[in-house]
Amino acid sequence: MNPGGGMDMQALLQQAQQMQQQLMSAQEELDDAKVEGTSGGGLVTVTVSGRGQIEDIKIDPSAIDPEDTAETAQTIADLVLAAVRDAETAVEELQQEKMGPLAEGMPGGGMPGGGMPGLPGF
Repeated sequence: MNPGGGMDMQALLQQAQQMQQQLMSAQEELDDAKVEGTSGGGLVTVTVSGRGQIEDIKIDPSAIDPEDTAETAQTIADLVLAAVRDAETAVEELQQEKMGPLAEGMPGGGMPGGGMPGLPGF
């Protein structure tokens, strides 16, 4: 029992250390993760790290029309952009999956408007 009915600082410290370990573990998982975004029915594939860094772009040779290089260049640019956006969505979902449960343990549930005013997520 804690004298004066105050918070048990040892328990709070232990809880904070657990959350820090869980956060570090989730960050390591994101560092190791790879996600893909595609467009054009697989003509363009973008590989992105779990942190959102583009690591590879593959373009299927059948996407190239040698008869109309200008149109092909624009089409490929559009397909790459669409694949990058698809990969970004996949990264956001992965990050939410790995980090979301940790935010729930924070004051305010990790949601904007809860916890500390003026600081989203706190």
